[in-house]
Amino acid sequence: MSVTKQDFRDAMARLGAAVNVITTGGPAGRGGFTASAVCSVTDDPPMLLVCMNRNATAAPALRENANVCVNVVTAGQREVAMVFAGVTKCTMEERFDAGTWATLATGAPVLQGAVVSFDCKVVDIVDKGTHSVIFAEVAGIGRGSAHDHGLIYFGRDYHPVGKPAA
Repeated sequence: MSVTKQDFRDAMARLGAAVNVITTGGPAGRGGFTASAVCSVTDDPPMLLVCMNRNATAAPALRENANVCVNVVTAGQREVAMVFAGVTKCTMEERFDAGTWATLATGAPVLQGAVVSFDCKVVDIVDKGTHSVIFAEVAGIGRGSAHDHGLIYFGRDYHPVGKPAA
């Protein structure tokens, strides 16, 4: 049985995932994109992986800055996710007009009020097909309000999810 690109995309639309705004900042400037392909790798050392389209406009800055912040957005930050997904046509720097930003350990922009933000140093990047798999060691964590709902991407749309965290 052969699986077409469209078959795979349609099937993946049925796999709900947290919505994350991935950011980078440093000598190469700020950049960011929206991603759902994020997961933990290990807790010793604490490490995440992030999948990024190799043609993403933020890719050159991310590679040069060697840092990322995985900002897990709240349901109330849906518009921020849409801006970083490229739905709103603006420059990379104008994307940061959406939301309020700070920094933690690495200099990557941290979205204030996110469910949680993982500020990371990039330790490896592996290119596979159309995407780069970024391995990122967590250098700092920012926690948002425990009263916000999360946001998932399912069926090619954003949906609020869950009870607020305890």
